[in-house]
Amino acid sequence: MAIRSRTRKRSSHDGVLRLIAVFKFLKAATLIATGIGALKLVHADLGTLVQHWVAMLNLDPGGRLVNHAIQKVTNLSPHRIRELGIVSFIYAGLFLAEGTGLWLQKRWGEWLTIIITGSLVPVEIYETIHRPTALKGLVLLMNIAVVIYLIVRIKREPSS
Repeated sequence: MAIRSRTRKRSSHDGVLRLIAVFKFLKAATLIATGIGALKLVHADLGTLVQHWVAMLNLDPGGRLVNHAIQKVTNLSPHRIRELGIVSFIYAGLFLAEGTGLWLQKRWGEWLTIIITGSLVPVEIYETIHRPTALKGLVLLMNIAVVIYLIVRIKREPSS
């Protein structure tokens, strides 16, 4: 009987691990798409492309935020765009490793997630304070919750 209740308890935790893994896989997919998009833009005429997007989305090109975004994007050098694409792929690889370890319910995946996610929390706090958005706040809270959950899980359950 004790084995049965332990199995149920473990399977609910396994579901949480899988949910966190899916979150990591979604982040990886987003970063892969971002990396591909960035690399496709290396030799593009960004000014023309941004004007097209502004017109397509019916944005006011004279608006303060849109104008600021246009200036930022058009001032990116091909070298900087390439760097952004490469960094996107590196982070995607880290998220894929975390997600795979969690999906397979491996202790190394839990530790890797604690280390990587925990190390990025201070950067996310800084970004959320200096450039707050609801999405940044939500991602920050989710990442803190993931780290706390995994630390508690590791302390409670001996490694298998």
